Order: sequence, then C-alpha cells, then structure tokens
Amino acid sequence: MQPFKWLGTAALGLALSTGAQAANVKIGIMLPFSGVNADLGDANIKGMDLYLKLHAKDIAPHTIEVIKRDEGPPSGAAAKTVATELITNDKVKMIVGVVFSPSAIAMAPVITQAKVPLLISNAGTAWITNLSPYIARVSFSMWHDGYPMGTYAAKDLKCKTAAMGYTDFPPGKDSTEAFKTGFEKAGGQVIDAIPMGNPAQVPDMTPFFQRVKDKKPDCFYVFIPSGSHASAVVKAYGEVGLKQAGIKLIGPKDVVPDTKLQDMGDAAIGTIVMSNYAADLDNAPNKEFVKAWHEAYGANSNPDFMSAAAWDAMAATFAVIKKLDGNLDDPEKVMAALKGWSTDGPRGKVSIDPETRDVVNDEWALEVIKKPDGKLGTKVLGSIKGVKDECKELKVGRCGQGK
Repeated sequence: MQPFKWLGTAALGLALSTGAQAANVKIGIMLPFSGVNADLGDANIKGMDLYLKLHAKDIAPHTIEVIKRDEGPPSGAAAKTVATELITNDKVKMIVGVVFSPSAIAMAPVITQAKVPLLISNAGTAWITNLSPYIARVSFSMWHDGYPMGTYAAKDLKCKTAAMGYTDFPPGKDSTEAFKTGFEKAGGQVIDAIPMGNPAQVPDMTPFFQRVKDKKPDCFYVFIPSGSHASAVVKAYGEVGLKQAGIKLIGPKDVVPDTKLQDMGDAAIGTIVMSNYAADLDNAPNKEFVKAWHEAYGANSNPDFMSAAAWDAMAATFAVIKKLDGNLDDPEKVMAALKGWSTDGPRGKVSIDPETRDVVNDEWALEVIKKPDGKLGTKVLGSIKGVKDECKELKVGRCGQGK
C-alpha cells in the first residue's frame, strides 16, 4: 500500500505564517488487509482513517505520513518481516496497529532491538506488553472482558456452571483463563473447555455447540477472533437450540461486534457480553463518533470495539506528536509520553497505566436487544469503572514476569 500524508489546510497556513519548524512524522500501520480476517483490518483502519481525516490540523505545523502494511495471517508468520521493513526501509518512528497477538509476540524482539515503539490497537493477549519496554496498548487485554464476565456470570446471571469454547491460539486460551478465574472465584464451576479450530479459517461450529448442549451448563462462554467467526457462533447457537435449552451465550465483545450485529438475526438477542465499547453507548464523544462514521461510511456501516480502539490509538499518537513537538527520534521520550496518556473518547475515559503500559478503561455488561426501529442493538446492564488488566494485577503466569 502507498503511504498517505495528512496535511490540513489550516496546518499549511500556520506553517507558512509562523515559520515554525514543521516535521513530517512517519508512522507505520500494520493490520490484516487480506484473507478471511480482512474485515477486522477494515474495522480498524476505518477508525484510524476517520481520526486522521478529522484531526489532521490538530498537529499543525507538523504532518503525519502513515505507511500501511498487511499484517499477514493470524499465526504471526509475516509480522516480524513486515515490522522490520517498516523500521529499516520506511524509517517509521512508531508502529500502530496489530490485530493478532501472535503478530505482536513475533514482533517484540524487533521492537526491542530497534527501539521503535509499538502502540497496539487490538491484540489482546495480556502478557504481550511484558515482552518489550517499547510496547504499549490502548485497546484491551483479554482479562479486561473475561475476568469481570466471570464474576458477572456467577453473581448477576446466577450461572452455577459454565462451559467454555475458544479459538485455539494465545488470546483464546488467555480469555478463557480470565473467565474461569473470575467465575470460579465467585463460586461458579467450569465443566468443559472446548478448542474450536484456529483463527485462519471459520470452522463448522455445530459439533462444538451440540457438545455444550449435551453438557447442559447454565452459561456458555465463547471467545473467537470476532468477524466471520462471530457470525458462525451466533448462527450455531440459534440452529443447535442452546437458547431454547436455557443455556445463556456470554463472552467478550468479540461475540457480537457491531459490524456484524445487524446480520446475525434474532438468534443474537439475549446474548450478554462484557465490553469497553458499543455503538449504542450513550455519551457525547461516542455520539459524535458514530455520526461522523455514518457520514463517512454510510448509514448501514457501524463502528465496533476495534474501530473505537483504533480511533483512540490515533488520538494517542497525535498526543505524542504534539507533546514532543513533532520530534519522535528518542524512543524513551515517546514511551514516556504514552505512559499516563488519557482521553475522553467514544469508549469514555481511557488511559495508559504508566506502570504496565496497558490500557485502563470502563467495562459494561451489555445485552443484545431488538430496538424500537427493528434493528439489533445493545443495552447496558451494568458498568465497572477504571478496569485495569487483572492478569497483571494478580500476576498470573507470564503476566507476573517482565517489566
């Protein structure tokens, strides 16, 4: 993909009139733009592009040049090479993006050696930020949703037993461990855990859901890498008849993303997820965000949790450029600028914990409903303020290692 330079007319005027030392800041963006998960890259890049379009003048007299590269498959097989090329060939000062945890894990040694900061806009395996002092995350860890969902399922949904189904790669294992920890700590019992294929292709979900139906748990917690996998999950939930069997479908936001929700049909109604974002969240920045999204991409297109995190990732990047007056040559100063950064955006109040370099955000328990206009949406059942990555708080496994 070709690099894009964003320069507002106001920025140009200011640069000419004041003679300020304007910098052109090169930023690399890595997302999946091809294959079965290209829709995840699309949800991300639309959020980033929208921010760049609406806020280019905010960094005047400086400009930003974004160089977009395909992250490659969810195995992370291409990520190290792509990151190396961005750093050595394109001379980027910072990399933003990465949907898949294996990509971030593969890139970490390169990021550390080159000292080029990586700001993660999606990849959620909790311990990724421990792999390099030059990695920060603005999206979420799997524990942000999974752990409180476990507590909520036991205490509020009154589920005494649960089964878990997950896509078999690092974030799937991380998400189910988070749920199990919260659920069993609150008195629940996990009675089955089912690996449901890999992220590179969408499997036939029917056998997994039939197995759960036969086990008769109160709740079925599912983690999949959103997108097409999510559509397959809700379809199987409806066709196998788990709702009729009284088994609640629960999970992180990946199960019912706003980008897929309208196509899921009535089978999605009643699904309960824990999330830091929904297009229906009632706050002023989100209403402005959704309005701008519809104007840019059409009334039938909706932002999801990835889009909102991508928007915030660009907001954090712009904040760094402004704070360092366009000079991102010193990676220590870039990381210092990211630590403690905060905003009040579509997801509400969001910040980066200076101790862990991981995000701190509010979480909402959300239920899928049919709205008066006939469209599917979500309503808030409850909220938790200022949620940190509980994996690092509890120092579970690799979350207790590194800096």
